[in-house]
Amino acid sequence: MSKGILVFAEIREGSFKAVNRELVTAAKTLTEAGAGSASIAVIGDNVDAGVDAARQLGVEKVFVAKSPSLGAYSSQGYAAALQAIVEQSGASIVLFASTAMGRDLSARVSAKCGGSLFTDCTEVGLVDGNLRVKRPVYSGKAYMEMVSEAPVQLASIRPNIFAAAENGGSAEVVDVAVSIEDGSIAGRVKEVVSTSGGMKDLTEAEVIVAGGRAMKSEENFELLRELADAIGASVGASRAAVDAGYAPHSMQVGQTGKVVNPKLYLAFGISGAIQHLVGMRTSKVIVAVNKDANAPIFMKSDYGITGDLFEIVPLLTAEFKKLLGAPA
Repeated sequence: MSKGILVFAEIREGSFKAVNRELVTAAKTLTEAGAGSASIAVIGDNVDAGVDAARQLGVEKVFVAKSPSLGAYSSQGYAAALQAIVEQSGASIVLFASTAMGRDLSARVSAKCGGSLFTDCTEVGLVDGNLRVKRPVYSGKAYMEMVSEAPVQLASIRPNIFAAAENGGSAEVVDVAVSIEDGSIAGRVKEVVSTSGGMKDLTEAEVIVAGGRAMKSEENFELLRELADAIGASVGASRAAVDAGYAPHSMQVGQTGKVVNPKLYLAFGISGAIQHLVGMRTSKVIVAVNKDANAPIFMKSDYGITGDLFEIVPLLTAEFKKLLGAPA
């Protein structure tokens, strides 16, 4: 049934996000299974650098919807543009990253195209020409396999599941005409304020250093930021730390925060409540530091240290700086 795969590429501040390369790998997996050729959709205004990056990823075509009205993300404007691309490309499978933008846009595009949507997927395949996915359910305690028979089949893919696609090839660029009426966009972005301090978003980070209520204060999170800087990590927090005002909600990992899937998750002073585990239990390697030897997080950790985080974090930071040659 499949007539090809379309990857929605996220462009932020003119930059081609790394997770797009992972989506291309997922799309090529479907191509090898017989789903047809893979293409990339690029939407926005300042997207020339993103188009150049997309062209090099070994896909067949790059569909570009460019308009000053699409300079800042809006679900209404982007959904209208992506619907036009889906129709022009003839793709029957559309892949998104399971990010804030991907989750928001995929739902609206699914409704506009009369399609089906699978979210937060960790595996994709093909059954009788239809999209098959695997995704976690029951807070990650089990996995469900599902198959769609809708005319347009959409799926958002969890970051850090697929390897990043390498450059290779030069795709044809296809301009897609879109007309976005001002009245069709209900809200517009006036300002973007970053709280990440230049770090990768937690959902895309390969290494995360996270702190819990035991950090005791917002100022003490600087210890974790110094460690994160030394190893190229992003900083996260438990809900208890966020509720206590030690960290902003954008740093929260867990059921009511962000679901992450890094290669390495370092948890400091986090007891391991089920709501937190839901957000990070699929991390490849989990290292926990806690004074309580019976803390539940040790049951889910690959490595555990029983001790005072205020003694251990500075020691780890100094040791990593030595190993990595960073300034002390």
